[in-house]
Amino acid sequence: MHHELIQTFFYVFTGGAVLASVALFGRQPLLLAYVSLGVFIGPHGIGLVSDQAIISQGAEIGIIFLLFLLGLEMHPQKLLKVFREVTQVTFASSLLFGLLGSSVAYAFDFRLLESVIIGATMMFSSTIIGIKLLPADELHHKHSGELVIGMLLIQDFIAIFVLVALLVDPAETSYFSQFAYTLLSLPILVVFALIMFQKILRPLFFKFEKIGEYIFLVAIGWCLGMAEASSFLGLSREIGAFIAGISMATSNFSEHIALNLKPVRDFFLILFFFSLGSGFDLNLIPEIWFIALAMSMLVLIVKPVVLHYFLRSERESNSLSWDIGFRLGQNSEFSLLIAFVASNTGLIDDKASHVIQAVTILTFIVSSYIIIYNFPSPVSAVQEVRHD
Repeated sequence: MHHELIQTFFYVFTGGAVLASVALFGRQPLLLAYVSLGVFIGPHGIGLVSDQAIISQGAEIGIIFLLFLLGLEMHPQKLLKVFREVTQVTFASSLLFGLLGSSVAYAFDFRLLESVIIGATMMFSSTIIGIKLLPADELHHKHSGELVIGMLLIQDFIAIFVLVALLVDPAETSYFSQFAYTLLSLPILVVFALIMFQKILRPLFFKFEKIGEYIFLVAIGWCLGMAEASSFLGLSREIGAFIAGISMATSNFSEHIALNLKPVRDFFLILFFFSLGSGFDLNLIPEIWFIALAMSMLVLIVKPVVLHYFLRSERESNSLSWDIGFRLGQNSEFSLLIAFVASNTGLIDDKASHVIQAVTILTFIVSSYIIIYNFPSPVSAVQEVRHD
């Protein structure tokens, strides 16, 4: 097992380094290199990496650290202000995307329940694409970054309820109590995080502030501890990590911790994109390619237009509305998680699951191209719009 893990990391990171170099010389997005590598050497490719569980767990850690870092840089008062601005837009657009996706899936002869689940996966946009391709100054200091973060977080809350609905047996009498439990768990977790940080972590940080290794260790422990607490309460680990970050956002140590954790985050995000490619079964392409292509076009065209319309109705500028619309114009990591849960519980078959996966991968890739060639981005392929 030990040697298998080392060998897996060798294939992922050495192979990723080679393909990333080729991608950069060809002015292509790096995530395309990671996804392509996963498809090629994963279980459904030539099989050099066969243990999908190792990669999937590392990928989830990457998203957890991403949300933790976002929380570190988001002041609670600013977050509440953003939520007030984008809640209506996010709920209205998510409902519309869900209905539209369900209708299209049903038109392609999927069962009603499968169509509803496929439609639900179209409600969400990618946290990784939305955040990773946003310049740092826009992400942390501008209105556009606040809007993107706010909309993605509200989508995360919606996704939690979708996952609860899939995991709970409708025949059980406790079905609706699970939703009430989730609603109560969130404020309890927030209060717990704030008290723990103020009473325990902050004094520890001040006492040992000169020992950087200790600060780094406690920050990671706090992030993963809150992630597990969130999971225990029926919420997602990502939400717990975000709350852990927010609880520390007002401290003097947040900037130092964020700076030191970014390389760790990037390490695991590479695993995420590799996992995305390695989990896709190429043998199903002849059966699903037309459906996946049609639904991908729907996501890539309709999402930016709808988001632009709703943001304009909130008196946002035309350019900002298009910018955010295209940055959020793809499916989400939650789409893959919903497909996984629904498939494991027997609610959808392999065909429906792979349609969701294919649409997510296609929209990830095409959306990345649209962003890096047309909008400010740290990895833009066009020098004029490259912006850290």
